Amino acid sequence: MALSLAGQLSPWLRPQPISMVLRCRLIFKGYLNHLHELQIYEKQIYGPIYKVATGSLYSIALNSVELVEELLRKDEKFPSRGDMSLWTEYRDMRDIGYGPFTEEGEKWYRLRAVLNKRMLHPKDSVQYAGVVNEVVTDFIKRIYHLRKASPTGDLVTNLSNELYRFSLEGISSILFETRIGCLENEIPKETQDFIDSIAQMFTYSMPVVLMPKWTRNILPLWDRYIRGWEGIFKFAGQLIDIKMEAIQKRVDTDQEVDGEYLTYLLSNTNMTNKEVYGSIAELLLAGVDTTSNTMMWTLYQLSREPEVQDTLYQEVNHCVKGDGIPTAQDVTNMPYLKAVIKEALRMYPVVPMNARRMSEKDITIGGYFFPKKTAFTLCHYSICHDEKVFPEPSKFKPERWLRDGRTRPNPFGSIPFGFGVRGCVGRRIAELEMYLALARIIKLFEIRPDPSIGDVKVINRTVLVADRQVNLHFLERNGNIVL
Repeated sequence: MALSLAGQLSPWLRPQPISMVLRCRLIFKGYLNHLHELQIYEKQIYGPIYKVATGSLYSIALNSVELVEELLRKDEKFPSRGDMSLWTEYRDMRDIGYGPFTEEGEKWYRLRAVLNKRMLHPKDSVQYAGVVNEVVTDFIKRIYHLRKASPTGDLVTNLSNELYRFSLEGISSILFETRIGCLENEIPKETQDFIDSIAQMFTYSMPVVLMPKWTRNILPLWDRYIRGWEGIFKFAGQLIDIKMEAIQKRVDTDQEVDGEYLTYLLSNTNMTNKEVYGSIAELLLAGVDTTSNTMMWTLYQLSREPEVQDTLYQEVNHCVKGDGIPTAQDVTNMPYLKAVIKEALRMYPVVPMNARRMSEKDITIGGYFFPKKTAFTLCHYSICHDEKVFPEPSKFKPERWLRDGRTRPNPFGSIPFGFGVRGCVGRRIAELEMYLALARIIKLFEIRPDPSIGDVKVINRTVLVADRQVNLHFLERNGNIVL
């Protein structure tokens, strides 16, 4: 029976007030840094669909793969992410343009049409393989440097930070067409400030959402959150300004203007400078966390699963002979490599939940009627760990994704890059970086765990990160350094 939100709700659709229920779970049950696990807990209590409240906002939580698929297959022409005021509020304060994550409606559609070119299509992303491999080469050099400096001669400490530097260097090389020094032994101060700003913005995002607005003048949370954004846009703006100045000089001297992504946006599109600033900053954010966190969890799991690691090594070694460097073409012949990354994204979805707002039409989901403008929360983490969708969900099993005749999971069970036209614009670049980096690393090194750190758990910092510093041993396979 269809049921209107304006009518009487069944018990499992009644809102859970943040003032009591949610705050108790966040504070007293320890879910503040484990909101991903809260999805599993609430599904056990309320079932696969229920109404939730966060501050003054209400949404309908969809906590089963069938319901998520039903919603996304009814996507509108201009899909809406739902409430993005946490990000748009800062932009409005500083008169900064919206980007692909914050813009909505026809403006978003026009923006995405421009941004998609030279990035989203597989053939377009392959053109960046040379740039990515240059960054991978420097990252390998960085690994050798760190190993040599360690007490055991093979240990890389604080792997998350190193991979963050690699990811930032990679996406910056594509977006800004320049190297920014992340993989140097001494990282430039402005680059480190940018890294710290991203961490600060994400760290204070959830507390800002949960606290009433009147606390902003009392508690330091809001100011720290804003300072994070200030650092992000300051860094991005400086690099954009440098590129704009270089393009203008070429125009003034009647020289041909050529280049890759940023040059294309600045000189070959109708995007305003405000739109370029907003879009580049958002692409930068998306490109860093996705790649770095996924690579960290992948290497961590491989260190704990020697058989999986050996299978991957055999595939890479078969496709890339001798001292060869893996190419984008080589990757097309490595299904297990892709499956390893896909399985890491299933176990550790970078963004554990997503949202949709049905802005244009009423909709029926799970037999229940919802009027237009209803917001839905998609509980990706819970679904990715549902044993009915993924048998033995706590086990790292890349083979579940292979196209070898076995029954494969529902494709809506794990959608780390989103779905449809609102999917991640940088997906192909992120995948290319991860494939090329992992193939090179696994060809050179055997990865082993550091017993001193114990079992690494997941915490929620808006994106899923490790609860402690992760160290791994990188043992040379054949004593050969391939750079």
